[in-house]
Amino acid sequence: MSDTRRRVKVYTLNEDRQWDDRGTGHVSSTYVEELKGMSLLVRAESDGSLLLESKINPNTAYQKQQDTLIVWSEAENYDLALSFQEKAGCDEIWEKICQVQGKDPSVEVTQDLIDESEEERFEEMPETSHLIDLPTCELNKLEEIADLVTSVLSSPIRREKLALALENEGYIKKLLQLFQACENLENTEGLHHLYEIIRGILFLNKATLFEVMFSDECIMDVVGCLEYDPALAQPKRHREFLTKTAKFKEVIPITDSELRQKIHQTYRVQYIQDIILPTPSVFEENFLSTLTSFIFFNKVEIVSMLQEDEKFLSEVFAQLTDEATDDDKRRELVNFFKEFCAFSQTLQPQNRDAFFKTLAKLGILPALEIVMGMDDLQVRSAATDIFSYLVEFSPSMVREFVMQEAQQSDDDILLINVVIEQMICDTDPELGGAVQLMGLLRTLIDPENMLATTNKTEKSEFLNFFYNHCMHVLTAPLLTNTSEDKCEKDFFLKHYRYSWSFICTPSHSHSHSTPSSSISQDNIVGSNKNNTICPDNYQTAQLLALILELLTFCVEHHTYHIKNYIMNKDLLRRVLVLMNSKHTFLALCALRFMRRIIGLKDEFYNRYITKGNLFEPVINALLDNGTRYNLLNSAVIELFEFIRVEDIKSLTAHIVENFYKALESIEYVQTFKGLKTKYEQEKDRQNQKLNSNRFRRDAKALEEDEEMWFNEDEEEEGKAVVAPVEKSKPEDDFPDNYEKFMETKKAKESEDKENLPKRTSPGGFKFTFSHSASAANGTNSKSVVAQTPPATSNGSSSKTTNLPTSVTATKGSLVGLVDYPDDEEEDEEEETSPRKRPRLGS
Repeated sequence: MSDTRRRVKVYTLNEDRQWDDRGTGHVSSTYVEELKGMSLLVRAESDGSLLLESKINPNTAYQKQQDTLIVWSEAENYDLALSFQEKAGCDEIWEKICQVQGKDPSVEVTQDLIDESEEERFEEMPETSHLIDLPTCELNKLEEIADLVTSVLSSPIRREKLALALENEGYIKKLLQLFQACENLENTEGLHHLYEIIRGILFLNKATLFEVMFSDECIMDVVGCLEYDPALAQPKRHREFLTKTAKFKEVIPITDSELRQKIHQTYRVQYIQDIILPTPSVFEENFLSTLTSFIFFNKVEIVSMLQEDEKFLSEVFAQLTDEATDDDKRRELVNFFKEFCAFSQTLQPQNRDAFFKTLAKLGILPALEIVMGMDDLQVRSAATDIFSYLVEFSPSMVREFVMQEAQQSDDDILLINVVIEQMICDTDPELGGAVQLMGLLRTLIDPENMLATTNKTEKSEFLNFFYNHCMHVLTAPLLTNTSEDKCEKDFFLKHYRYSWSFICTPSHSHSHSTPSSSISQDNIVGSNKNNTICPDNYQTAQLLALILELLTFCVEHHTYHIKNYIMNKDLLRRVLVLMNSKHTFLALCALRFMRRIIGLKDEFYNRYITKGNLFEPVINALLDNGTRYNLLNSAVIELFEFIRVEDIKSLTAHIVENFYKALESIEYVQTFKGLKTKYEQEKDRQNQKLNSNRFRRDAKALEEDEEMWFNEDEEEEGKAVVAPVEKSKPEDDFPDNYEKFMETKKAKESEDKENLPKRTSPGGFKFTFSHSASAANGTNSKSVVAQTPPATSNGSSSKTTNLPTSVTATKGSLVGLVDYPDDEEEDEEEETSPRKRPRLGS
């Protein structure tokens, strides 16, 4: 029993004037040698560690509040509070404190709160009375009382003395009796004075006075006094609102009368603070700190009492999930839980942890899954708020639930898919609910808050689950709005109950399996936006922007999973259809998605972009934008500038070879000329490397041939020394052999020239892009002739892969001209080189 009586929570007041919970433990009062005096010690109930060690200073002002709180200040701006589980324990420790200070335990405050400057001033003024004489509580004295209360607010010591006088004489109840008389007499002047008096008493910031004012007996009269603000022409009707409009609904009957009284009191005091009292100025912000604390501790007590009543909560959950519960009742139950969770935010982390674990144990997540899918907008909104509290508290708890659920349920009814569907079907024109849900989804799929243990990795397990069971639901609106398949669109509209239409008029193929593979300069400049599939509905565009924002987050944080999804679904091509949207914000979202992909500098992505010709819609958008200097223009140029600065060679080559003619007229930035320069520098470097390698191989071949000749000669003659005249024979034969090789090579070159691409007209170069199966897979086909870049002036053919065949044919006469294994990389680069390099003898 003593353990329960001495059980306390330790609180400290932070800089924001909010109470922080430092832990729960058991308090004792003992003599501490190091502190040289009686002290309060609190040891944690979990591990016995010391939570508090505070000497009872004879001059410290201790305050006893609400029968179970002791509050004091240890130093400037460092306030402490002990919240006792039982009143008996609080009384026991209060007696110890009063004993040390030589005070009567019946007092609520042990010392006057006097700051140093005032203490010195009062020492210099011995004639000043230490008591405040209150005028008699009569109608004709109200003005005098109002002046007195207003005058003491600027002086801490006088506020304390006035508070003591008001408490000792039971003055507040007498004032409230005068209020009733003034209302009956319609004494407007007296009512205005009473407003000033009651407002001033609230600003005295004394918990003992609050307990009187906010009691069931007095609180409505206090609210009545605050209706008669002299600044208002007509009094407010706060009492009418609290008694008639605001109705207390017991979703499940509350049998505990103390709990019910505490709920009523907290609501009314919160109403006084938030609605009735004016917002305090900078100089008044601390006047109501005790009122804030009063509300805070009330909420903590309410949550604790409800949490401990498991029978009550179990009954709430049972009715919430019961199919027989009518809609009005269910709405009240959901709103109760919403309010309950809001109150829990006043708890400190360890208490909030216990609170949400209790809700999880009782089945809050399965219940939410049911109510979030209901048609009632208010119910869904309240359920979303509750879900946000749970995700904010423990995303891991939510993830664990949905992964377990996936083993027993279909994808359609999974909690996360229900959330995604609510996001997609939000009827708010501004998509306020969708934005909130998108933020919750991002928290759930964020690897930064996923746990990794020795047995399993939450990140890999959950992301596998999400991409297998949920990603297709999230991307459905995007894929539907960039598809011309009417059946697919009709299925989507039916399945997700859209309340608004998609405006999409397809006439240009954007097939999933067969990407667009060619573009001429005629249609790259000023392309017709009507030839694309794109949503014109503003609400649809907003939704797609939200989905793209989430997918962009995935690109940044889910490298492996999202990469597979993009490749398999050809997702970037579908996203870039939105570059044609009339809504610039949507086009920018699509561009941002591509920019994040390129920002990874991943060659898998780069090959996917080049083989699919996915720069085409971006360049079309830039050219369609014309000379307008806007965000779209800057964002596109920044994309290409990033490629130039980071020197992404594969993308640079693709852009210059395929689009430079269309972009060379853009001279207000040097980005595209810079890309061309980078491209030519890289091409020159590769050609120099190729030449160096070829001369090295020719020299090496001559040495090996010479050595072979010597070996053969030694075998035939059986001599160690060879006569000079015989040594010259191979040298005499070499020019003949080389001539045969060069003739074969020249014949092949002339054959290649016949297959060169032709210009369609002067200045009208036509871009054609090969999308063969091998190209689509990113392989370097040995039989494909490399494209001729528009920058090539001499029209010469690039090297073909038939040359090694020619070399092989002359192998008998020129052994050295073969490909070495070490030179495979150089050969590949040589095959894609756009220019021929000079050969020996050519």
